[in-house]
Amino acid sequence: MTQSDISLHKRLTIALVAHDRRKVDMVEWATYNAEMLSKHKIICTGTTGGLIKDAFDKKGIEADITCVNSGPMGGDAEIAALVAQKKINLAVFLIDDLNAQPHEADIQMLLRQCRIHNVPIACNRYSADLMITSSLWDNEEYQPKEPKYVYFHREEQQ
Repeated sequence: MTQSDISLHKRLTIALVAHDRRKVDMVEWATYNAEMLSKHKIICTGTTGGLIKDAFDKKGIEADITCVNSGPMGGDAEIAALVAQKKINLAVFLIDDLNAQPHEADIQMLLRQCRIHNVPIACNRYSADLMITSSLWDNEEYQPKEPKYVYFHREEQQ
């Protein structure tokens, strides 16, 4: 079974973000999954979204893709705000871990908001594949549990 064989009934809003040195990877991943992604609402940071739109156009795939600003110009923060507003179901963020980013604070904010608001976030292609093919998206009985932030009192061991 390939990714294109997976058919989710629920319409998701999926955020796609990729640093410059990961854009080729993101476009390849999105193109491989174009048939499935085209059934959902896609929100991308600016340049990444433009590249994905071009790749989809070349394949004749129509998709609902919205672009926000590029990451360094506030796009990561815009997507983090959508996460906090519960408007994102899944995020795929291919991060360039080998080079410093001038907007590191925004990157960390997006990652943090996904963790706080219990939004699945994939930071590599394998995780993204596993997340988009999960049967839990359409399982009406499954309800994700909210994160619990409970004080843990650690006693000194003697």
